[in-house]
Amino acid sequence: MTLYEINDITHTILFSLQGFTAWSSQREPEQVFTLLQTIYHAFDLLARKRAVFKVETIGDCYVAVCGLPDPQPDHAVRMVKFARECMTKMIELTKTLERTLGPETGELCLRIGLHSGPCIAGVLLGEKSRFQLFGDTVNMASRMESTGEARKIQISQATAELITEAGKEYWIRPREETVQAKGKGKVQTFWVVPRSSSTACNGIMSRSLHSEDSSDFQSGGSLMWGDAQGLIKAQPGTEGATTKSERLIDWQVELLAGALKQVVEFRTAMEHITGTFLQERVEPITTQSLVLDEVTETITLPKIDPEDLLRIRELHVSVELDSVVMEQLRDYVTSIASFYRANAFHNFEHANHVTQSVNKLLKRVKEQDDVDNTFDLHHYTHGITSDPLTQFAIIFSALIHDVDHEGVPNARLIEEKPHIGVLYQNRSVAEQNSVELAWELLMESKYEALQRCIYSTEAELRQFRQVVVNIVMATDIFDPDMKALRNQRWDKAFHNESALLLSPEDVADLKATIVLEHLMQASDVSHTMQHWHIYTKWNERLFREIYAAYESGRSEKDPSLGWYKGELWFFDNYIIPLARKLAECQVFGVSSDEYLQYAVENRREWEAKGEQIVESFLSKYASHKRKQVQEKEHKEQKVQKKIQQQLLAGLEDNWD
Repeated sequence: MTLYEINDITHTILFSLQGFTAWSSQREPEQVFTLLQTIYHAFDLLARKRAVFKVETIGDCYVAVCGLPDPQPDHAVRMVKFARECMTKMIELTKTLERTLGPETGELCLRIGLHSGPCIAGVLLGEKSRFQLFGDTVNMASRMESTGEARKIQISQATAELITEAGKEYWIRPREETVQAKGKGKVQTFWVVPRSSSTACNGIMSRSLHSEDSSDFQSGGSLMWGDAQGLIKAQPGTEGATTKSERLIDWQVELLAGALKQVVEFRTAMEHITGTFLQERVEPITTQSLVLDEVTETITLPKIDPEDLLRIRELHVSVELDSVVMEQLRDYVTSIASFYRANAFHNFEHANHVTQSVNKLLKRVKEQDDVDNTFDLHHYTHGITSDPLTQFAIIFSALIHDVDHEGVPNARLIEEKPHIGVLYQNRSVAEQNSVELAWELLMESKYEALQRCIYSTEAELRQFRQVVVNIVMATDIFDPDMKALRNQRWDKAFHNESALLLSPEDVADLKATIVLEHLMQASDVSHTMQHWHIYTKWNERLFREIYAAYESGRSEKDPSLGWYKGELWFFDNYIIPLARKLAECQVFGVSSDEYLQYAVENRREWEAKGEQIVESFLSKYASHKRKQVQEKEHKEQKVQKKIQQQLLAGLEDNWD
């Protein structure tokens, strides 16, 4: 071991990415590496700038030190500046990455802990030797990180004293409560106050107006970097800083464009192989009958010659979507986003969460490690992997499936709006309405280029429409007739000898239909089959939505009274059986095991903690309501003040 014994005070910092474990549980491995590489590379550049030495990264934890190997007399100041810059950079990067890595990326944040003290460091010789830190200073830095809070920088008493000695006491503020640190007992810690560009302008810290730090830290206000809701407003004259909805729209457009590109490439390759140009005048399909009546037992997928599939792979056709198509696609997605209401659960963010799950499961269908070639994969997945149009239609369905949802169940909607019930024959009213609104918009003439890109023949249009109808209607899991039909199809395809009477092509289509519908159903409630934090986050949002309906008189029952047992029933009678069906479909690879494991674990966790969690839901809801009332009163006061100022100004003008 090459040993450096450091007698002088050094500074150790530990970062951890809050929400990373839950976030990564929803992602593909390459997405996880993209996130970590992007963030850690940015931190490395900042470390080099501040003469901070990066020690290592362990999963979502970043460890660095200042003062060794090279002594730095101002190591505490350097490290606080480094922490501040990393916190700001994290906010910037996650907002940017949300466009490509999808929903909830912008909500990832740092929790940072710093401590100053003597440290032993060196390289342990042997396999995979690396520079390491040892001693109580590292342990204390770890305690500062673990007892800290998301989007905050917590420092120890020792570090706070060094910052004060450096004349930067206005950078920090004592934490109101003492911290119980393992092995240390109760200790006093400090928060680093966030930077604010307004500090210098407002003259809050006049003594530092002419120093480089005059705009680095604010003396009052929140101690949290960024926005807890993952939102960041655009600054005038800047690009890249957008609202969360705009970033989700960017992600949806990129995802749909990628799927649409595959549709065009497949079509182009087939034209090359067959020598037939597949473009004909297609009249838009307008909704004239009940959407529900269009649901079919079996979606008929295109019959593709296996030899053609091999030729398509060999051709390596690559196309770029026309700029007009991209403009129309963006306009369409933006319009769909505006159709979603401001519900706590059934909103545009939920549509993106469902889309993300759909995309993940689709990728797992297409990436079967135990299938050797294209021909076998085509049959193994019942033709789904061979038809890009079907894949695009599934992603499209996830985007639109809850458009215009009013935040109440179908039964209540029928009571409140009898004409809607009559229009849709009192069945699946919200789902039928979503399909109609989204479809009518897509069929408008202003999207003609987009339409021609999605389908080039009447057969493609009808196939696209059929997939969308079946998939969206499958999200109504409480309609007894639809449920019975789906169960019959399942038994027929997987458990009934009557399937032997069907042709191989018909069996493949039947199984493909079942797989697609179950893929969408699982994605619609995917939060129940994901990490515990994801489950509780969306469960609370659903509770808040239903409780708001109860408070406003749109529901007779207080949902809090049956929420705990209701969730257990839902797990036992729908979620876990659905997860088992995903496995039985045999096309989702490791995802089916993953979904079932999370469902079982979440059910067990809910049984143990659910009653207390419901109490916390109620408490948070009450707090949220109080905040809304306060914000409303504040806005009204501002309006009244403005009116009074205008009246006074008018009186002065008249007096003159």
